[in-house]
Amino acid sequence: MTSIALNLQLQTLLNNKTKPPGSLGRLEALALQVGLIQQSVNPVAAPAKLLLFAADHGVYAQGIAPYPQAVTAQMVFNICNGGAASSVLARQHHIGLNVIDVGVASPLAAHALLIDAKVALGSRNLARESAMQPNELQSALAAGRNAVQLNASEARVVLIGEMGIGNTTPATALSCVLLGALPEILAGPGTGLDRAGIAHKAAVIRAAMQLHGYPLGASFAVPTQVAVFRLMGALGGLEIAAMTGAYLQCALMRKVILVDGMIATAALACAVLLEPTVLEFCVFSHQSSEPAHLGLLQMLGAAPLLDLQLRLGEGTGALCAYPLLQSACAIINEMATFSSAGVADASAAVNA
Repeated sequence: MTSIALNLQLQTLLNNKTKPPGSLGRLEALALQVGLIQQSVNPVAAPAKLLLFAADHGVYAQGIAPYPQAVTAQMVFNICNGGAASSVLARQHHIGLNVIDVGVASPLAAHALLIDAKVALGSRNLARESAMQPNELQSALAAGRNAVQLNASEARVVLIGEMGIGNTTPATALSCVLLGALPEILAGPGTGLDRAGIAHKAAVIRAAMQLHGYPLGASFAVPTQVAVFRLMGALGGLEIAAMTGAYLQCALMRKVILVDGMIATAALACAVLLEPTVLEFCVFSHQSSEPAHLGLLQMLGAAPLLDLQLRLGEGTGALCAYPLLQSACAIINEMATFSSAGVADASAAVNA
């Protein structure tokens, strides 16, 4: 069946449900999108899998985060042991979870939910040198792809998130280049910086952009694959690159991608520049309170489902939006049609 024919069939199914056409708004659009992704008139939201990519960042040395860097490893332990917000929400919605270590600087004890895909002991300090060497970037991208292939092969819906103290700084730096915006506009509080801390973060990002030759306030014109890889290597992070690889693999395997917050969206923007069709598979869960997120969503033409003023990461926004995906699928699969329920539709009034 062609995409056009499937689209028409799905739309007809939705229009024939016992409701005025379009009256369930974005839930109907969501059911249509999931059906097209899965190439089915019976779209499903389960099984679902949350993949959380964890890494540390050399730019932490610039004093851009209020928490100790050791918190990355501590939170990985907390997530795996069920105590984090992401753990609680994943458990609530019966979603499988894995944490993929692509660059945590501290040693991590083995755990059934933890996957060792460590590329390096954190990225380098992007304010002093490139965050990743080309081989490290490619290894991180591959780790993301492998995580989907090996740990989410059966999932119909994949939620992708991250954990890494200081990672709003590289994500904001990437956003400044991608959006042609100044760091002073896009830098946000992250895990809780005050006004002086935000100003310092913006200054660090400004210096990093200048170091790597990215003009302030200039748009990222006609990005080639080489240019995108250079940008990610200069200003990104290992978990950001791994998320980019995961998005690319999800699209290749026709999985519904439930996109999380600002850091996850910065990684997605890179994936879309590398392969524009990735966008067709994405459902945007929420708008973060981080300033850069709105610009990234606008760049991608995205309309998020929720605005809960979240800024935690860990896939929490995607987890909060997941029930809407379930509802959209339930409507198209379980709701009665006018004919099956014996309810007169609008045409009956016209023909009376």
